[in-house]
Amino acid sequence: MRISFPYSDVSPLEIQEKNLLGIFRPSTFQIEKSEEEIIDEALSHPVGSPPLAEILRGCRNVLIVSDDYTRTTPVPKILLRLLKELKTHGIRQENIKILIALGTHRPMSEEEIVKKFGREISEQYPIINHSWWDPSQLLHLGQTEKGTPIIINRLSQETDLMMGIGQIVPHRVTGFSGGGNIVQPGICGEETTGKTHWLSAQFRGREILGKIENPVKEEVERVSEKAGLKWIINTIQDGAGRLVVAVAGDPILAYRKGAARSLQVYRAELPRDADIVVADSHPYDSELWLASKGIYASELAVKQGGVVILVSPCPEGVSPSHPEVLELGYQTFEDADRMIRQGKIKTITAAAHLVHVGRVIKERARGIFVSRGISKEEKERLGFIHAETPQEALEMAFSLSGRDSKVAVLQRGGEILPVVRQSCTQP
Repeated sequence: MRISFPYSDVSPLEIQEKNLLGIFRPSTFQIEKSEEEIIDEALSHPVGSPPLAEILRGCRNVLIVSDDYTRTTPVPKILLRLLKELKTHGIRQENIKILIALGTHRPMSEEEIVKKFGREISEQYPIINHSWWDPSQLLHLGQTEKGTPIIINRLSQETDLMMGIGQIVPHRVTGFSGGGNIVQPGICGEETTGKTHWLSAQFRGREILGKIENPVKEEVERVSEKAGLKWIINTIQDGAGRLVVAVAGDPILAYRKGAARSLQVYRAELPRDADIVVADSHPYDSELWLASKGIYASELAVKQGGVVILVSPCPEGVSPSHPEVLELGYQTFEDADRMIRQGKIKTITAAAHLVHVGRVIKERARGIFVSRGISKEEKERLGFIHAETPQEALEMAFSLSGRDSKVAVLQRGGEILPVVRQSCTQP
């Protein structure tokens, strides 16, 4: 079998059929409605919430929080419809701000903002990068019942109504993205994000990824509720990136409904654990911080003691926002926890990332990495084995796992949710 990758400069991979467990990808659908019709239907039939007209009654200022360059949400089409609705119900253009939910990602450039939001919207409305690194732009609102500090962008408290626009896909930290994620980590300070991400690091991927309700998501929802998130519109796209359905309304109830649909779209069933997993990271390809989503998916598909091969371009390197990832390399939970207590790791969000990847390439399997954007020395410092091409990586994997190894190929690995029908190893 000849396997191609969604990257023009990456050579295809040849796998003998006797070794191929299967090629797995999210589902694609025959979609009869236009994106505009799907969005309009969601706004017209909110889940667990009064109509938007009622929500807007008495409001003068509105803050729209939107996901960033790392997501493929059709934001311009959502905003054109949403902004029209706001205008219809008396919200003046000058009283609307758009805040980009960066989490702890790098800021978006002006060019990226125009591409993400459309030229018309970006010229007519203030679109602001969330400054998660700047204490002067943040407010402390106390903490949740479980002790998570609520440190939030100050704009969230300078508005009558905060709304969120996002996407629901499988997510290693919170089970699925969407819902309250637009606030936490979207527009929170690092201390808040570190707390929820470190909570997630205490679980293995199979205990969190693809779970609609879980302890981390519950804490995220408490943060977003206390911060004042009142309304969301979230989209679910299929394996070809096309809009399948949208949900709007209450941030918890609409998320639950959307996540159930997302589970149907992104779930891919494997007959057994694979000895070797080959995954791209598409559509999260810009840096390893994001491309690691392909690693997280692989954890659910690879057997204990197997091999994971990640193929991703990573033109921005390891992580522009978190240089400590390359400095420290990926770690087991125990080692990262010790380094936190010793003061060697100060950014807890980064520590959680080190553990999320470390649980796969340090504890469950060996990791081989094919990437033009990251050097051999950097890969080895992180804890990966370097390979120039997918074919070379596969030959290395066979040498580690045996020539009779079964190989699972995960396409669109940044979003896929592998589910093994019969796991032959411990989780």
